[in-house]
Amino acid sequence: MSIKADNITWKIGAKIVLDGVSFEAPAGKLLGLLGPNGSGKTSLLRLLAGLKRPNSGRITLEQQDLQRMSRRSIARRVAFVEQHATTNANLKVIDVVKLGRFPHRSMFSGWTPADDDAVEDALERTGMMGKRADSWQSLSGGEKQRTHIARALAQAPKELILDEPTNHLDVQHQIGLMRLIAGLPVTSIIALHDLNHAAMFCDQLIVMQRGAVVISGPPEDVLTEDLLRDVFTIEARVELSPYHGRPHIHYLR
Repeated sequence: MSIKADNITWKIGAKIVLDGVSFEAPAGKLLGLLGPNGSGKTSLLRLLAGLKRPNSGRITLEQQDLQRMSRRSIARRVAFVEQHATTNANLKVIDVVKLGRFPHRSMFSGWTPADDDAVEDALERTGMMGKRADSWQSLSGGEKQRTHIARALAQAPKELILDEPTNHLDVQHQIGLMRLIAGLPVTSIIALHDLNHAAMFCDQLIVMQRGAVVISGPPEDVLTEDLLRDVFTIEARVELSPYHGRPHIHYLR
């Protein structure tokens, strides 16, 4: 397993945000993280990225304890795309994407052809090649999101962690991004609100509620009508799609 969490607990003051969370992310697969607002998804992702430390429990990357790894070592293999990431407004798109290469360079190393290749590939994959010279402040919300994803891809991570990456994107780029992430040869963990996107693209799902894992497994086992009613308080019918063979949720009016 690429990423493993063992009985993770995290608090803000006396408030328990994550309560005994355990799971394993299969190497090279896409793991979807679902749950209502306030269920602890973003907090868990920040712990997995090494930005916060759990109050108890353990997170490992290929059996290495995350808390014993240096920030640089984590940055060389884990890329995190936050939901509300900020960037210096004076930068151009290509400069933002180049930031993804910094963990792989020493203080004295120069820019290399391999760095150029990684940046160009990331721009191409995210559809931002035509915006490479544009200034950050001129971008739409969706273009900023795709630029942050390009920066993460330029990092050449082994683990990719994304918090609601399809927010602010139009439908075309939502589907394109999910196809891109699902096709990457890395371990990806993605928090999503769109349950049909999760069903169609994710290999495994985790559903959270009030800081705890309710259920985990493949989409066809997780996304049931009872779960949608109990956790998301929605009435729906779930059927296998004749187009992709995955569950498809039909919401009732």
